[in-house]
Amino acid sequence: MTETASTAPPDGRTRTPHAESTLTVVVAFAANALIAVAKTVAAVLTGAASMLAEAAHSWADTGNEVFLLVAQRRSAREPDRSHPLGYGREVYVWSLFAAIGLFAVGAGVSITHGIQELVHPEPASSFVVAYVVLGVSFLLEGTSFLQAWRQARSGAARRDQDLWEHVLATSDPTVRAVFFEDAAALVGIVIATAGIAAHQVTGSPVPDAIGSILVGVLLAVVAVLLIDRNRRFLVGETADPDLQRAAVRALLAMPEIARVTQLRLEVVGARQLLVTGAVDLTGDLAEHDAAHVLAAVERQVTAVPGVVGAVLSLSESDEPDLVVESP
Repeated sequence: MTETASTAPPDGRTRTPHAESTLTVVVAFAANALIAVAKTVAAVLTGAASMLAEAAHSWADTGNEVFLLVAQRRSAREPDRSHPLGYGREVYVWSLFAAIGLFAVGAGVSITHGIQELVHPEPASSFVVAYVVLGVSFLLEGTSFLQAWRQARSGAARRDQDLWEHVLATSDPTVRAVFFEDAAALVGIVIATAGIAAHQVTGSPVPDAIGSILVGVLLAVVAVLLIDRNRRFLVGETADPDLQRAAVRALLAMPEIARVTQLRLEVVGARQLLVTGAVDLTGDLAEHDAAHVLAAVERQVTAVPGVVGAVLSLSESDEPDLVVESP
């Protein structure tokens, strides 16, 4: 019924999705912190605009990973009286902060510095240092991206989706953020390398400045995409149609339920759903017995991994059935 419902319970050999997401963020944080320091030193030594843009990019990514780690920790808190469904939506709040930081710091600094370099060009030097740092950065970013890609591929396989579809649709924003940020970092390194190489060959700082601006534009596009996805989950987004159909089939498979007339699966956190709907119970039960059976069904639904709450009511007699095809 949920993104995790089709997986086996974790054992000593299998990471839970939450633990895997945390590992993905930790790997990205370690890689970006090392890269940010190296790029900053290289930017000072070379004076290359594209290298400074890449340094700003990596510092923005490093800060973003901190936000994502906070998101993982705070969203994992247990439900309490004030938040009976838990704190799952906090993951989107902190992920939104991370995406805004990427836009303001990464894109803003890169574009601004590139424009300044066009207006007041300055020559660069120590090109070998820049190439070495960019090469090492590409390897480290590639390692981080590989971890994000593996997690995304595993989730896509469980949901029978292609990789791109899953990364865009998943309710886990940390997977999406690291995947897109690392992909943008790899593309950004290629752009920066091309800009610096053109600067070295032509002696003109213009290609280098244009490279800085292009890196900024790339980061802005990624940031806007991440901001929009987190915004949509924060204001309330329903689960995709495949999960909806799977949930209807699961309910109809229960002997207590004769038909389902309404069903809504609202995402309330990373791989967390609130289930609401209306069902018709089997048999002609008295009101008192129907209440007990309906409560028992809600407990069964809530026991499904990833379902944090279930609120079901009795269907009106004239409500049409929700019918789904067999898988």
